[in-house]
Amino acid sequence: MSTNKKKPTRTCMGCNESKEKNELLRIVKSSDGEISVDLTGKKNGRGAYICKNEDCLNKIIKSKRLEKVLDTHIPDEIYESIRSVIVGK
Repeated sequence: MSTNKKKPTRTCMGCNESKEKNELLRIVKSSDGEISVDLTGKKNGRGAYICKNEDCLNKIIKSKRLEKVLDTHIPDEIYESIRSVIVGK
């Protein structure tokens, strides 16, 4: 009897590749509308995932995909905090 659990996968908004959840960075919009980077992957709210890759970040900034997915305006400070997490990984 096998005890291998299936690992959850999510799709990156930048490259549309499906990867294991722990390989991606989660951006979350809380119920009060606050946008933040969720390093734990457990915060409450609407989540969106992105590869830990600067090219994917540039794609979602250019296409405004994160704004569409989370249905809100994303300030530049949020993109910069995402960039610092990606670059500083």
